Amino acid sequence: MGFEAKSKTLLDDLIENAGGCAVIDGGLGTQLKRHGASFNEALWSALCLINEPHLIRRVHLEYLEAGADILLTSSYQATIPGFLSQGLSIGESELLLEKSVKLAIEARDEFWGSVKDTPSPGQNYNRALVAASIGSYGAYLADGSEYSGCYGPDVTLDKMKDFHRRRLQVLAQAGPDLLAFETIPNKLEAQACVELLEEENIKIPSWICFSSVDGENAPSGETFKECLDIINKSNKVNAVGINCSPPHFIESLVCKFRELTDKLIVVYPNSGEVWDGKAKIWLQSTCFDDDKFELFATRWRDMGAQLIGGCCRTTPKTINSISRVLKGWS
Repeated sequence: MGFEAKSKTLLDDLIENAGGCAVIDGGLGTQLKRHGASFNEALWSALCLINEPHLIRRVHLEYLEAGADILLTSSYQATIPGFLSQGLSIGESELLLEKSVKLAIEARDEFWGSVKDTPSPGQNYNRALVAASIGSYGAYLADGSEYSGCYGPDVTLDKMKDFHRRRLQVLAQAGPDLLAFETIPNKLEAQACVELLEEENIKIPSWICFSSVDGENAPSGETFKECLDIINKSNKVNAVGINCSPPHFIESLVCKFRELTDKLIVVYPNSGEVWDGKAKIWLQSTCFDDDKFELFATRWRDMGAQLIGGCCRTTPKTINSISRVLKGWS
C-alpha cells in the first residue's frame, strides 16, 4: 500500500519468536471475579489496584502459565478522574496507574525466571511483553458508550486528548513494553490517540483496537476505512484490530482490515455474550467455548492476524486452548 517502512520493534521480535502469531491474555475482570475480587461501577476491575493487588498478580501469572505472550495491565478502567471520584488525590491516582504496570512486569519477570532455563516438555514459552491498557472514554463513563460511540456533541477532539493525555504520560513513563488503546468506538477517539502519540513523542510500540456491534463498522456507524485512514498516516501505531466484540465477527473483520492497512492485525474478541451497559449485566447469547476458540484461532491467523487472544468472559483455559494450536503445544 506504499506506507512508510518502520524499524523493527520488540513487538515484531516477539511475533517472529512466536512463529508469526503471538498470544494475548484473556479477560482480566472475569478471572478476578472468579477469585472473589470486589468491583464497583466507576472503577470496575481497577478497584483491585487499591484493595486486592495480589489478585491481579495472581491472574497475570495464570495467563502466563496458559501461554500468553502479552499481558495487558489492569488499567483499562483506571483513570485519574475515576480515582478522584473515589476520594483519592491526583498523586495517589498516578501511583495506582504506575502500579498496574509494575504488577504485570513483576509477574512477567517472576514467571520468565522460573521457565527460561527449565522448559516444560511440549511447551515453549516466550518472554512476555507488558502492554499498558488504555481504555476508551466510554469505559470511564461506564455507561456502555464504548459499544455505541455516542459521546455527545460536547465531546470534541481537544476534550478527548485532554482526557487521555495525563494517563498516557504516566503509563508510558512506568516502563511497559507496549501501549494498547482498547475498545475505541469512533473515528474521533482514534484520531485523538494518534495525535497524542505524536504530540507526546511516544517511542513505545502501540496498537489501537476498535469494538464493533454489527461486524461491519465501528459502533459509531463510521466505516473502518474512515478510522484506519487516520491511523495509517501514523508511524507511532504498530497494530490495529478488534477487541471485546463477538468472535463470529472476527473472520470477516480480519479480511477487511487486511485490505485497509499494512499494519499488524490484532484480535481479541469476547466470548460472544452481550454486555448491557445500562443494566450492567451479561445477556444470554450464543457464545464461543474454548474448543471453538481453538478452531477459529488458526483461521484468524491464516487470514492475517498476528496477535490473537481473548477479552471479556474468556479465561486462562481459553488462552491455553489458543496457545495449544498456535504454538503447537501438546
